[in-house]
Amino acid sequence: MKKIKAGLIQQANVADLNINLANLAKNIEICAAQGTQLVVLQELHNSLYFCQTEDTHLFDLAESIPGPSTEFYSKLAATNKIVLVTSLFEKRAPGLYHNTAVVFDSDGSIAGKYRKMHIPDDPAYYEKFYFTPGDIGFEPIQTSIGKLGVLVCWDQWYPEAARLMALKGAEILIYPTAIGWESSDTEEEKSRQLNAWIISQRAHAVANGLPVISVNRIGRESDPSGQTNGIQFWGNSFVAGPQGEFLAQASNDKDENIIVDIDLERSENVRRWWPFLRDRRIDHYDNLNKRFID
Repeated sequence: MKKIKAGLIQQANVADLNINLANLAKNIEICAAQGTQLVVLQELHNSLYFCQTEDTHLFDLAESIPGPSTEFYSKLAATNKIVLVTSLFEKRAPGLYHNTAVVFDSDGSIAGKYRKMHIPDDPAYYEKFYFTPGDIGFEPIQTSIGKLGVLVCWDQWYPEAARLMALKGAEILIYPTAIGWESSDTEEEKSRQLNAWIISQRAHAVANGLPVISVNRIGRESDPSGQTNGIQFWGNSFVAGPQGEFLAQASNDKDENIIVDIDLERSENVRRWWPFLRDRRIDHYDNLNKRFID
């Protein structure tokens, strides 16, 4: 049986990047010491979630790939002999930036990268100001432990992204994430939002017969502009199996390292029981490439 032990690092971030990096390094080492082969970090884990405002000075947070952060995480991956999924603010060229997941193999080499395709533009999530939509496409990344379908945050709401990764042979879907509540939301609305987020990703697991890993941050981060009350990131990082079953789930308010065994061969059995890929009517899906069918 092909099993992997995965580690999910859920943490609150602070303004000091060095503190965030030190915490991540410590938690990566803790996960590796427990035998993990794969460690997944949350979205834009080096810093606070800076997209709550539109500020040109914040482009200074971006780095080239390769660059200082890739060197830092490459060493951590090689030293701990893990496959490591990171999420970085990429400076591709002057005035051209991406929200980019970089995957390191267990020897420290860059196995591949994915540039976030779906970019939100909502109050407190002004990502279109900072990020150019990805142009690599939905390409799984081959690593020493398998083929990883790495997507990022807002991508997790789109069944097309998950499906295309699955159709290209991804063995697991992975979503580094930064999502939370605005404090003025009612408790009922907060519950609806959280449940929708979880349901959507569990549905990707079911529809594609694949395990899903989603890693979110926690903690309250204020809005520097004062236009909103900031974001309370809701945590709840989780792993779902290929029938949508919970294999592990974190809290909504604690720094946690979640360690979970994932049976990648189970996908084969699930797809035999529920052969959704077999029964797709690909001869009638042409209109899916239209914005709306009038």
